[in-house]
Amino acid sequence: MYYGYRLIGAAFVAQFVAVGALNYAAGAFMTPMTDELGWTRAEFILPRSLGQFVMAFTGFLIGAQVDRRGARPLMLVGLTTLTIALLAHAHIDSLWQWVVLNGVVLTVGAALLGNLVVNVTLAKWFVEKRGQAIAWSSMGVSFAGIVITPTITWFIDAFGWRAAWQAMALATFVMTLPVALAMRRAPEDHGLHPDGKSAAQIAAGHGARAQADFDSSVTRGEALRMRTFYLLVFAFGLFQVVIPVVLLQTIPFMTDAGYSRTTAAFMIAIASIPALVSKPLWGYLIDRMNPKPLAAMSALCTGIAMAMIVFSVQARAEFWEYVAFFVLGLGWGGMIPLQEVIWASYFGRRHLGAVRSAALPFTLILGAGGPLAVAYYYDVVGSYDGAFLAVAASCVVSAGLLLALPRAGQRAVAGGPSGSQPGAISSGR
Repeated sequence: MYYGYRLIGAAFVAQFVAVGALNYAAGAFMTPMTDELGWTRAEFILPRSLGQFVMAFTGFLIGAQVDRRGARPLMLVGLTTLTIALLAHAHIDSLWQWVVLNGVVLTVGAALLGNLVVNVTLAKWFVEKRGQAIAWSSMGVSFAGIVITPTITWFIDAFGWRAAWQAMALATFVMTLPVALAMRRAPEDHGLHPDGKSAAQIAAGHGARAQADFDSSVTRGEALRMRTFYLLVFAFGLFQVVIPVVLLQTIPFMTDAGYSRTTAAFMIAIASIPALVSKPLWGYLIDRMNPKPLAAMSALCTGIAMAMIVFSVQARAEFWEYVAFFVLGLGWGGMIPLQEVIWASYFGRRHLGAVRSAALPFTLILGAGGPLAVAYYYDVVGSYDGAFLAVAASCVVSAGLLLALPRAGQRAVAGGPSGSQPGAISSGR
């Protein structure tokens, strides 16, 4: 069996753990920790906004290292850091400890385990099947929403929030150690070819697309001179702001409206189920269609769902609440595979880690203020409605920016004519 398929499974587990610890679990801790420690909700959210900057800085440093050394050494450091951070969370007694441990240490550990590291690796092992490979692996993100949020909510209510952090630390170490050891940098290092092509298939010309993808790859410096780079940064930055907002604020948003914590956590699971099961379909479509309109559809679907959530909760229309979170999950389902495939389509796989990490500071800084602004809005206004509608609008704007992207073979350099940069990819995908 082609080793790349093992990496898909490893990436599934790594993203399940990293995103679960970073995002899906936090909302369940908000009420018990703020009640016991006397914090406002804005103070609780503060380390997650700080974490966006930490994530951006960490990603910028490690992106080129993924290209050079592969994911394994980075992930081993990441799982150790994340495990220690989660254990220390059980002993938090002051706000500064929460900000440092959650906003800095935990974020660094998750960054070394998560999306950038594993998805750049998969993009090197798959070209023709890239959409499906990343879609299957990113199911780990959605699976985290199905399992982690309701499980942690139950565990906190049964055993307390300090014991819950300790349990997460143990699970993190046990699950991610074998995954990190399984990672490999690129198929060429092991005498293999992308997508599992045999030597005979390569000799017959069936690997031409993968070779063209490699040969026409764009360096970080070249990417930073391209207008398309900044269009992608703003488009995906505005789209991604919805994730931390929903994951951190859904439970308090629903409980403020009179729902139980169990019901509120279940809403995250409702969104995560279609996000999980729709990913293979998104991956299938991505490998066969132009990903631009698909990405715009994903962003628009998410924006519409956010507006539906606000209005259905206001009306206490339970059926439409379920529909809204289900639609939200459908939009989320395409976000990760579409983003990764579009970046790789424009910039190639050879320097993809360096290019993606260069985008992280811009993309994450755009989203850094989102959760904090929503929490601050609540502390001032006493409601989440206006802030959630603003997030919905950002998704609609993102859809418009994605549709405005040039074709992959027409990537313009800032200040120069279209296609004038080195390594333009000729594919019209």
